[in-house]
Amino acid sequence: MGAAGRDFHNFNVYFRDNPDYDVVAFTATQIPGIEGRTYPPSLSGPRYPEGLKILPEGDLAKIIKENNVELTVLAYSDLPHDVVMQKASIVLACGSDFRLMGPKTTMLKSRLPMVSVCAVRTGAGKSTVSRAVARSLKKLGHRVVVIRHPMPYGDLEKQVCERFATYEDMDRYECTIEEREEYEPHIDAGNIVYAGVDYEKILREAEKEADVILWDGGNNDLPFYLPDLQIVVADPLRPGDEVAYYPGEVNLRMADIVVINKVDSAPRANLKLVRENIKRITPTAKIVEAASEIHVDDKAHIRGKNILAVEDGPTVTHGEMKEGVGAIAARRFKAKSLVNPRPYAIGSIKYTYEKYPHLGRVLPAMGYGEKQVRDLEKTIDAVKCDSVVLGTPIDLRRIMSIKKPAVRVRYEIRETTKPTLDEILSSTPLKSERSS
Repeated sequence: MGAAGRDFHNFNVYFRDNPDYDVVAFTATQIPGIEGRTYPPSLSGPRYPEGLKILPEGDLAKIIKENNVELTVLAYSDLPHDVVMQKASIVLACGSDFRLMGPKTTMLKSRLPMVSVCAVRTGAGKSTVSRAVARSLKKLGHRVVVIRHPMPYGDLEKQVCERFATYEDMDRYECTIEEREEYEPHIDAGNIVYAGVDYEKILREAEKEADVILWDGGNNDLPFYLPDLQIVVADPLRPGDEVAYYPGEVNLRMADIVVINKVDSAPRANLKLVRENIKRITPTAKIVEAASEIHVDDKAHIRGKNILAVEDGPTVTHGEMKEGVGAIAARRFKAKSLVNPRPYAIGSIKYTYEKYPHLGRVLPAMGYGEKQVRDLEKTIDAVKCDSVVLGTPIDLRRIMSIKKPAVRVRYEIRETTKPTLDEILSSTPLKSERSS
């Protein structure tokens, strides 16, 4: 059971060549349009010469019963604990065992030092922390290569092992908005990024041009590699979620360093609860508190204007945030109003509002395929507003036409407590070679 990432990884590293198992299929959820494909023979291996079907998770009970399935593996992230058990209940009621796979069976080992940055929830601000860690490691003289959690939503055979160093690389691999949001800021910072489907192959390629590997996690999933130093980002705007979501709580329990992000915008009571949970769950972890500082290209496009706030899609959809940095910036810099985009939503964007009714007066930048990108473009064009605030990590104007005045808003972290990430990393020995 997956969402085009963790599911493929678990299969590749544990089930693909394992004669004790006969894998029937993958199921897909969360990401629009990723079911109906086939995990190709070139990736599924000689035991599955016809590949494996990727079916909708909505058909799970039928798949289990029709194929006499004996074991079902949950392999995707950012689920409330009760939802995990609801899914387990469906599986068990159909007669199948239910499994969650952990580090020993899924984490690959690098010959190089491995630093991981993960989170307790989608939208915690992990990407800004990843970039800060990369800067710190490079200041220490390390050659850093970033490996990003997978987002293979297109042609899986073309996405086996992807390397991103330029904007042209993102065009060549036909990246979705969600992929660009993760890769483009790293490229802007001069970081090389690897991603794809086969994370054994990806690791060995990345090792050729690095002396430290930085794992940049996705959602609140576990690292695919065994980290020497595990950094986990907590979000005080959603206090308590750090112990209420799978597998974010697992990340918290394994953390060496916990970064409490967004301390400049969270109520004191929220910060207190998050600190207490960290100290209770992971008492040995070092805690770094950080502000998420907002940077705006041109405040004149916000002040006194009727604003459309376009937000990072994953953060405000399955990340369950009502709004993001776009709406925050609009209020902070005295916009006249936030325009409600719902009445103007077109096609798949309209469906997104139906699926995620918690959304506030913001437009999620959904772009998992060309149709969604065009639906997003048409929706922005239809909204009656003075300016568009782009609260996404990328400049959407690179991939679509936005006819209205637009301004970009970005986050960067600033540590507010000691020790800082720089200080911790400079005092942490990173061996150049792993022992066998």
